[in-house]
Amino acid sequence: MGDGGRLVVPAEFRRDLGLVPGAIVVISEMDDGDLRISTPAAGLRRARALVSRYVRTDDSLVDELLAERRAESSRE
Repeated sequence: MGDGGRLVVPAEFRRDLGLVPGAIVVISEMDDGDLRISTPAAGLRRARALVSRYVRTDDSLVDELLAERRAESSRE
């Protein structure tokens, strides 16, 4: 820890994550008390991987949502 409670990330890790001064990072506490430091892009990749398990690649979630909204609107 640095002065004022700043967390110092070693240069090797910053380089591996592609972090530059002013970059946005996401810090999450894990169940076992560890911290995870990641980038928003890494979070997006994890989310896409999770969703891809449940959605076929030929499905369009946007088209599905629009169809649901239209059906809901016609019932009103």
